[in-house]
Amino acid sequence: MIIETLKNLFNRDLKRLITEIEQYENESSIWKTSTQISNSGGNLCLHLIGNLNTYIGKELGNTGYERNRELEFSLKGIPKQKLISMIESTIEMLNQTLANLDENVLKAEYPILVFEQKTTTEYLLIHLSSHLAYHLGQINYHRRGLEN
Repeated sequence: MIIETLKNLFNRDLKRLITEIEQYENESSIWKTSTQISNSGGNLCLHLIGNLNTYIGKELGNTGYERNRELEFSLKGIPKQKLISMIESTIEMLNQTLANLDENVLKAEYPILVFEQKTTTEYLLIHLSSHLAYHLGQINYHRRGLEN
């Protein structure tokens, strides 16, 4: 039950992320920053892709994903269509991983230490959903504020 709910929330918000990236009229605006906004929409997008592919794909889906968190915040100029393709691949990974996840895994300890204390897999998945929604809002603000 909770797996299906999480799957729906992740899909909803990742599709909204695609919409946000598509709505940048000027592709270079995706990578803009200002004195008050230090992370560009593009870098936040890369961060979300890296985050989900690490904590869901690599750890729960055994995808072998290798994260370079530093590049998530330093890479610039990736074309809009490439970002969208990366989000679409993340959606596919997420759907496949969650579809194969046994409900009993949710109550088990998450395989790696992410915070100061160990958590259940369920807790981490809920955290990842709220983390996605948080940065999605930032990207929306970035697009509306810096593009105009």
